[in-house]
Amino acid sequence: MITYPIFVISTLVFIEFLVLSLAAHSRTKHWFQFLPAIFWIYFLPMVASTSGLLPSKMPLYDQAVTVGLPMSLFLLLIGVDLKAIVRIGHKSLLMFLAGSLGIMLGSVVTFFLFRKFVGNAFWTGFGALSASWTGGSANMIAVKSAIGTPDDVFLPMVVVDAIVPYVWMGLLMTAAGWQPRVDRWLKADRKIFDEMKARFKSLGNAPKAKLDWKNALVLIVVALCASYGVQALSKFLPVAEGVITQFTWTIILISTMALAFSLTPLRRLEKKGASKIGYFLLYFVLTTIGVKATISHLGTAVVLISAGFLIVFIHACVLLLAAKWLKAPMMLVATASQANVGGVVSAPIVAEIYQPGLSAIGLLMAILGNVIGTYLGIMTAQVCRLISFH
Repeated sequence: MITYPIFVISTLVFIEFLVLSLAAHSRTKHWFQFLPAIFWIYFLPMVASTSGLLPSKMPLYDQAVTVGLPMSLFLLLIGVDLKAIVRIGHKSLLMFLAGSLGIMLGSVVTFFLFRKFVGNAFWTGFGALSASWTGGSANMIAVKSAIGTPDDVFLPMVVVDAIVPYVWMGLLMTAAGWQPRVDRWLKADRKIFDEMKARFKSLGNAPKAKLDWKNALVLIVVALCASYGVQALSKFLPVAEGVITQFTWTIILISTMALAFSLTPLRRLEKKGASKIGYFLLYFVLTTIGVKATISHLGTAVVLISAGFLIVFIHACVLLLAAKWLKAPMMLVATASQANVGGVVSAPIVAEIYQPGLSAIGLLMAILGNVIGTYLGIMTAQVCRLISFH
C-alpha cells in the first residue's frame, strides 16, 4: 500500500491526468461517450483504495477538500461574464429557471416517494444531485461538501449523474424532428431566433486563454488567499447543526465573492487560464473524495437511476408548462433542459441541433447554471431534509 503523502498525491494526479488525456485524445475519447471522464476520475481512486493500493483514510483527503474546493470554485466563477448571460433575453432566462425549478421540484417529490426504499439519509444525495442538474459537477461537489453527504450516499448519485443525463440528451436530440409540430402546439414565436442570431454573431470570436507556469503560479496564489480568507471569515458566522455549517458558509461565500469579482477587472484572470486551473483542482478534489468510497456503496444505484429518470420527467413537465405559457419554441425547451441536466459541453450541441447558429444560447444557459447551481442545491437539500423528519 502507498502511504507516503507525496506518493499518494502523485498517484491521484496520475489517475486524473490519465483519464483527462484519454478523454481528450481522438482515438480514445469515444470510450467516454456513455460514462464521462468525471465518473472515472471518481471511480478509479475508489478501486485503488478498495484493492489496497491507496489508503481510504488520510488527513490529506480532508485538507484537499477544505482548501482545494474553495480554490477551484473561485477560479471557475471569477471568469463568468454575467453581462453576456443577461443578453440571452428574458424568455430564455425564464425557460432556464423553469428547468431549474423543475429539477428542484422533481428532486423533492422523488425523494419523498423513494425514501422508503433508500433511507432518509439520502436527503443529502438528492441535494447534491439537484446541484449537478441545475448547475454542473463543480456544484455537485460543492454541495456534497457543504452539507456533508456521506460517501455511501454520494457514490450511487455519481452513477445516476453519469447515466441519466446521457440517456436524456439522446432523447432530446432524437426529438428535434418533432420541432415543427411541438411549436405549433406551443403556439411558439419563432421570430426570436433571428434576433438571437444577430445578438450572438461574434460571441465565439473571443481569444482562448493562455496558460503558462507563471500565470498558473499567480492564479494558485490568488485562489489560495481567497480560500483561506473566506474560511477565516466563515468562523464568525452562525451555524446550525444539520442545516448550515462553517464549511457551508465557506462554499456560499467563496461563490458569491468570485461572482462579485467577476464584475471587476479581476475577470481578466480567465484569460490567464483561471478555469483551466480551477477544473484541474476540482478534479483532484474529486479523486480525494472517490478514494474514501468503497464499491460496496453501489448497492442502491439501480433504484436511484429510476429516481433520476422521474426527476427528469417532472423537470420536463414543468418546462413544457412554462413554454406553453411563454409561447417559447421547443428549441428553448430542449436547450434549457440540457443546460440544466447536462452542462456547458452538451447544451451548445443540443442548441445547435435544434437551431443552427445558436449554440451560444446553450453555452450561456449552462454557465448560468454554474452560477446558481450551488445555491439551488443547498436549498433543495434543506427541503429534502425537512421531509426526512416526517
